[in-house]
Amino acid sequence: MTGTDDVLLVHGGTPLQGEIRARGAKNLVPKAMVAALLGSGPSRLRNVPDIRDVRVVRGLLQLHGVTVRPGEEAGELVLDPSHVESANVADIDAHAGSSRIPILFCGPLLHRLGHAFIPGLGGCDIGGRPIDFHFEVLRQFGATIEKRADGQYLEAPQRLRGCKIRLPYPSVGSTEQVLLTAVLAEGVTELSNAAVEPEIEDLICVLQKMGAIISMDTDRTIRITGVDRLGGYNHRALPDRLEAASWASAALATEGNIYVRGAQQRSMMTFLNTYRKVGGAFEIDDEGIRFWHPGGPLNAIALETDVHPGFQTDWQQPLVVALTQASGLSIVHETVYESRLGFTSALNQMGAHIQLYRECLGGSACRFGQRNFLHSAVVSGPTKLQGADLVIPDLRGGCRAPVSGGRAARAAGRAASPPSGAPAVGHGAVPRLAEWVRP
Repeated sequence: MTGTDDVLLVHGGTPLQGEIRARGAKNLVPKAMVAALLGSGPSRLRNVPDIRDVRVVRGLLQLHGVTVRPGEEAGELVLDPSHVESANVADIDAHAGSSRIPILFCGPLLHRLGHAFIPGLGGCDIGGRPIDFHFEVLRQFGATIEKRADGQYLEAPQRLRGCKIRLPYPSVGSTEQVLLTAVLAEGVTELSNAAVEPEIEDLICVLQKMGAIISMDTDRTIRITGVDRLGGYNHRALPDRLEAASWASAALATEGNIYVRGAQQRSMMTFLNTYRKVGGAFEIDDEGIRFWHPGGPLNAIALETDVHPGFQTDWQQPLVVALTQASGLSIVHETVYESRLGFTSALNQMGAHIQLYRECLGGSACRFGQRNFLHSAVVSGPTKLQGADLVIPDLRGGCRAPVSGGRAARAAGRAASPPSGAPAVGHGAVPRLAEWVRP
C-alpha cells in the first residue's frame, strides 16, 4: 500500500442506486495535456478528472516549463507552453514506473527542444505493452535514440520528417505517438492500420483546433500533413465511456439503478447491445443513460473483446462481475491484452466460479492462441459472493472512479467482510468493481 487512497472499505448488502456524472475520458485527457506542448500559446482543457495520470502529466509538463493552473470552472486546466525548457534528468526519473504516458512526450519535446529523456515506464499489470515500436516510429521520423540505464535519450538533429507507417496491430498508444509527432513534422505522414477509438478521434479534434491537418479514412488510414506552427486549443474532453460501462455493470450486478449523466450512446453502442443480451435494461436521453436490472435471471453469453468498434477490453472486466450472477456458462475471450483476466482470482476468492484457459475460446483464433497465455475464461453462475480481503491487479479490475472530494479510489484496495455474513455489495459512492455483487 502506498497511501490511504489505496485502501477502500466496503460494507455490502445494498443495491447501487442514484446518479453520477461521467468525467472526462482517462484515455484522452492526459494525451490532450501532452498535445498542449506543441502549441505556441496557452490551451484550455475542460472536464478534467482528478486521476493519477493527470497528476503525472501535470508534473512532467511543469518540469519542462509549462505553466499549469486551474481554469475558471471546476475541472478546467489552463496549460501555457510559452517557456518550454529542458528538465533535470533526476526529476524526470522520479516519475519512472508511475505511468506509461511519458512515452508520448517524445515527439512534442523533440519538436520543441530537439531532445527528450524518457524514464522507465509503469502502468497496469494486464500484459506486455512493448514500447519498442514507439521508438522505431520515432526513428522513422528521423530521431536518434540512445538507451541508458535509467531510460531512453532521444535527439532530433534536424526537423523530423513525415513517413509511411503501418502498425502491425491497431494500437492506441502507437497511433497517439504518430499523431503527436507527425503534426509538426515536415511533409505528409500516412499511418495505416491505425486505432480509431473515440478517444483517438477526440485527440484529432484537439490537434485540428491547434491548426493540424489530419484526415481519417474508413480503412483505418490516417494522413497527417505537417505544419510549421500550432496554436493553443479550447476543448471539453469527451465523457469516459469506460467509466460509464463500469457503472452500468455495477447496476446490473447489484440489481441496482444508476443514471450516468454524460454517458453517450454513440460511443457505447457495442456495449449497449451486449448489455441488453445479458438482460440489462437502459434508457437514453439527451443528458445521459440510465442503467438498471429489470428483474429476473441474467443470461450467460459468449463475449470476445476487440479494438474499436468491437467490444472494448476495458468493458470486459466490469461486465464479468455481472456475469458471475448470470445463469449458465459465459465464455470470455480476451484478444487485446494477454494477461487481463488476472482479476478473476479476486472474484474466485469471493465465491465466483471462473476457470481460465490458454486456448482461444471465442469465435476465432487470436494472436495469443499459440503463446501459452491464460486469455480465455469460463464463468459459471449464478454464484453468491462474499466479502474478502483483496488486492486488485489493475485499474479497470479495481474500477477506479471519482469519489467525493475529488479523490480517486486506486486499483489496489481492501474489502472487509460485512456483518452477519451479508454479501459484499457496493455501498456509497464508489465501491471497487470486484465487490459489486448481488445482494
